[in-house]
Amino acid sequence: MSSTNHLHQRGQIPQPCSHLADFRSKHGSKPFRLLQKCLRVKPLGRAEIRRDLHEVPRCAACVASAASARPRLYACVACAVVFCHSSPESSHAAAHADSMPSGHEIAVDLDRAELFCCACRDQVYDRDFDASVVIAAAAATAVSPTAMRGGESETMPWPESLRKRMRVDYRPWMPDPRERVLVTTNSSRLGGDAESNGVCSPLPWGLRGLNNLGNTCFMNSVLQALLHTPPLRNYFLSDRHNRYVCQEKRTNLGNDKNASSRSRVCLACDMDAVFCAVFSGDRTPYSPARFLYSTGNADCCIAHRVFSGILRSDVTCTICGFTSTTYDPCVDFSLDLEPSQGGSAKIASSKLHLAYNGETESMLSGERGGISTLMGCLDRFTRPERLGSDQKFFCRDCKVRQDSLKQMSIRKLPLVSCFHIKRFEHSSSRNMSRKIDRYLQFPLSLDMSPYLSSTILRSRFGNRIFTYSGDDPEGSTELSSEFELFAVVTHTGKLDAGHYVTYLRLNDQWYKCDDAWVTRVSENVVRAAQAYMMFYVQKRFHYKASEKLVTS
Repeated sequence: MSSTNHLHQRGQIPQPCSHLADFRSKHGSKPFRLLQKCLRVKPLGRAEIRRDLHEVPRCAACVASAASARPRLYACVACAVVFCHSSPESSHAAAHADSMPSGHEIAVDLDRAELFCCACRDQVYDRDFDASVVIAAAAATAVSPTAMRGGESETMPWPESLRKRMRVDYRPWMPDPRERVLVTTNSSRLGGDAESNGVCSPLPWGLRGLNNLGNTCFMNSVLQALLHTPPLRNYFLSDRHNRYVCQEKRTNLGNDKNASSRSRVCLACDMDAVFCAVFSGDRTPYSPARFLYSTGNADCCIAHRVFSGILRSDVTCTICGFTSTTYDPCVDFSLDLEPSQGGSAKIASSKLHLAYNGETESMLSGERGGISTLMGCLDRFTRPERLGSDQKFFCRDCKVRQDSLKQMSIRKLPLVSCFHIKRFEHSSSRNMSRKIDRYLQFPLSLDMSPYLSSTILRSRFGNRIFTYSGDDPEGSTELSSEFELFAVVTHTGKLDAGHYVTYLRLNDQWYKCDDAWVTRVSENVVRAAQAYMMFYVQKRFHYKASEKLVTS
């Protein structure tokens, strides 16, 4: 009871309706269990109440049907008679409740399978009822992962990594006496305004230009973003990967057959060398020549721990509603720019999705004009999309290939989200390529919760207060879904002749890294640039005041 009261106080569960409480005290949960037999699941998991699959419900008072433009239809839970309700002034459902003895106030929405109090004229919630609806919907749509093999779908167990809570590998560290002596005797003081070669630099510590080694502006731009990625920077500057120790370990393998592997360059070792050079205090431009020849190995798994996330893909049969779910790892999110005039196939599919759920169609502001937004691109990325006739998938229940809807969502967020904007189009039919110069608006703070699988599934199942299978609140808390922008890679010029530049956000100030030149710029300059890649870090790893290192 204490946990439920706590949820009521936090507003996560609405206060109970007195009419529903009276109904439960007299009848218990048996009427709700009987309704479970009438549950039907439409494509994308939306539940409805139908005694027969082909039934067309009608209002007992005005004979309005479910197939016409009409108010919502509700069935009395006590006597199963169907009435309509549009407003407090025009409600046959409310009139029925008033004319009947106590116990007829509670009804169920036939199109949404949600409870409604005719006396309060408002939606009400019951945990047992929501639990039965969610369990039925989850069973009908086969939420558990499936894999397509040989034209058939095979149910797969939940991956072990998805059953665990999201873990953060970084722990607070306090030096022991021996380490304190080593740090004191072998370290030099860091400071944001420290002198470099006798010249006072106004730039923050760690900002150093990178020489262009011949068409390496893109490598330099991405490398500058990596050097100031908070989890990656903290990893290397805390000596979690020491290139000298790594080289010694590889040398001590001492086996001739491993000689070729020992001679290969470790990418993490090269990153350690670049971090040491950039944060050494030297302001002269640095040449990351060895980085051009680096080859990765298992020692650079820190990059996967920082940038790796998990995408969820749901393919739903439009005939029976069966859903096939797969999971794929990702290290960045490649996003299409919104169409300047709307009307694309994917927007049309979103209208279809809204029509399935009986909701009002709406268009975001970013789709109405020529300006795209990052949130609009993410909405476009996670909307249901009708697959073409050449992409029909084999439905396990229908036993034939059917038309389907595909919807992407984010199952697990990375510590650092990298968004890649598809500004380069290649058309094989027209044998041409071009760059899209459309302006993109992006926020400094980004909430990723609307694009999580848990949020999209909850919307798909309806407004429920029951936690269903696959909903992992520990894996996507409000804190971990909020991100802060710290780097933007931009592209200027055309497809065959362009240049890349990085803008870094340090101490709430923006700095332009143009190969060997590093200058301070205003936020308006960054917002006016053509963003090609954007790097957002979880707020728990974003440091504002602490970015400026304090010296004693």
